[in-house]
Amino acid sequence: MRLEDYWGIGPKTRDRLAESIGEAAAIEAIENGDVRTLTDAGLSGGRATRILRHAGGGAALDVLATRDGRNVYKELLDTISSYAVTDRAADTIRIMTPLESTAEIEERLDTVFEAVESWQSLPEHEREAVIEVFDSYDERGGRRATVETALELRALGVENGIFEPVAALDTDTLEEASRALAGLESNGTGVGEGADDRLDDLRRQLGAVEDLAATPDSVLESVQSGAREAAQLREELTRYLAGETGLDLARVRDAVPGEATDARGFVGETLRALADELREAVDEREQAVAAAFEETLAEADDGIEAAVSAVEDIAFAVSLARFTVAFDLTRPAFASDRVSAVVNARNLFLDAAGESVQPITYAVGEHGLDVAASRNPPTAHRVAVLTGANSGGKTTLLETLCQVQLLAQMGLPVPADQAEVTLVERIVFHRRHASFNAGVLESTLRSVVPPLTESGRTLMLVDEFEAITEPGSAADLLHGLVRLTVDHDAMGVFVTHLADDLEPLPNEARTDGIFAEGLTPSLELEVDYQPRFESVGRSTPEFIVSRLVANAGEPAERAGYETLAQAVGEQAVQRTLADARWTE
Repeated sequence: MRLEDYWGIGPKTRDRLAESIGEAAAIEAIENGDVRTLTDAGLSGGRATRILRHAGGGAALDVLATRDGRNVYKELLDTISSYAVTDRAADTIRIMTPLESTAEIEERLDTVFEAVESWQSLPEHEREAVIEVFDSYDERGGRRATVETALELRALGVENGIFEPVAALDTDTLEEASRALAGLESNGTGVGEGADDRLDDLRRQLGAVEDLAATPDSVLESVQSGAREAAQLREELTRYLAGETGLDLARVRDAVPGEATDARGFVGETLRALADELREAVDEREQAVAAAFEETLAEADDGIEAAVSAVEDIAFAVSLARFTVAFDLTRPAFASDRVSAVVNARNLFLDAAGESVQPITYAVGEHGLDVAASRNPPTAHRVAVLTGANSGGKTTLLETLCQVQLLAQMGLPVPADQAEVTLVERIVFHRRHASFNAGVLESTLRSVVPPLTESGRTLMLVDEFEAITEPGSAADLLHGLVRLTVDHDAMGVFVTHLADDLEPLPNEARTDGIFAEGLTPSLELEVDYQPRFESVGRSTPEFIVSRLVANAGEPAERAGYETLAQAVGEQAVQRTLADARWTE
């Protein structure tokens, strides 16, 4: 396969990768999902991630049929990757894609929950120790860090479940490999300091000789006062150099020239000869040590690869386990018929932000979940029109259903007590966009209709379609979308304030409602976010007007709001105000 055969790689990107790391290395990085190699080669992190997602996900990425759906997908990956224990694990999470088959999904879910079981079985202090090991891994980097991380995990004694691969590693082989890697990686160009005592001695001696060679006159002055003849000068110089450099007397004598024209030349030539000899000795020793290290690494290659695989697999599994535990996620069930159902589902993004979340039970399609705890169990209709109060959580519910569907199709646990979904080929998630012109209407229709009309199963999650066109036309178009969803055997939830204008709905569709309950003592709107099935929710504007009346400062302002109160029902407004004050 050629580089340009991969999604997102054109001639310029191909040339950049080929020039930087070579075509073969670039292909290997893509096939291995190696974000860092591609970014080190000059690609941006976002571009490298997109290329790897398409290389790994292929047709499964078609499930992200709209921009809003893709945004939810990206935010999910960002949330999950925040629980990664290494940079490599975070990169691997960011290139995860929906899977194409239930078998693949179930296999990944098995891996995740094995990781959860292994992680939760560890005492708190051992979990902290594992995290510290991985933190150190990121700080060090390189193959040596991977080998040392494997050894450190082995030393912790965590050997059950996902940690079993480190228990099977050959510790002796890895320790030898670690020493060899330490020697070869410590200075990046050859054998580093501390790897071999003899080499270190030779380098120190060479450095001392080179320092002396830089000031030959000073050397001559130190030895000349005690020498009256050439033989004495030779002996004084030999002893002085041996003392200053740590060299053997015999080695220095061998370097001293037999004859010299003058004392200064005699000293200089001796130092040059010693330096040349030591450089050659350093090179020979370094080559010998490096060859020995390379031989050690060649013999330990299988063990090193096993360590790399173990560390990366454990880091990835622990990361997913931490994410699962942090949000108390559960395993979804999969249905062959069209269904999207959740019990006590929570919006993951709100939960991650630390906001208060009311769990929601909701369903479209025939499901087998326990919904007895809900106020009125959802019916088996596979299309729903969701109505109700402003700020009532309708959009959040759509987003939650999108999160559950995407997580499930990626083989990951979901934020609900129970969830049952059908694998779909496309998720059409469309948020409310506050634009009102023909161009927005056309682009919206182009984004939501084609995926619905294609073959395969589709989940429609459409928010306030009426916000992009005139109310009368919006009702007609929305009714057409509901009908189209029914006709193409799709599932769907459509949020709207035009429920009355959509009647009669097809038999396969129903109307659900979210209701405002009243005002709190602080005059905040109180909403029951749990939809009531087959009920038209009301925005109850009297609550809003009641709050405006109560908070009005100027008399003229208050009079204006009181006029609005008469329009929406003065008695209702006064009742809500009285209820709020009575509660206080």
